[in-house]
Amino acid sequence: MKINFLTTIIAIAISSLIAYGFYSFSGSENKIILSIGSFLFLSIALINMIGINFSQPRTTTNIRVVSGVFFGVSFFLNLLFSGFNFSIPTYVIINGIIFLLFMLIIYGINRAKQ
Repeated sequence: MKINFLTTIIAIAISSLIAYGFYSFSGSENKIILSIGSFLFLSIALINMIGINFSQPRTTTNIRVVSGVFFGVSFFLNLLFSGFNFSIPTYVIINGIIFLLFMLIIYGINRAKQ
């Protein structure tokens, strides 16, 4: 696993701007939780998508595709949460399950080493 620092910094900057957008446009009282949760999930997905190279080219491609899919899912989900009032447990449970599923798939792909 090799980390490219420039693209990692760009991924973090993009994620922070998206999280700030969710914070700005959210009418909910839980917009701080929304912005922190979206920043964490989006930044981890983007770092895996553009900031990390793995030893095997197939592994890198598969992890980038999975990260892109989960980035899109997380973006859409947080966009929905920014438009509606939500409770904190609902947000944490839904995003937690999706994040753990994402990490499980990434771990499985990396462990297969193809």
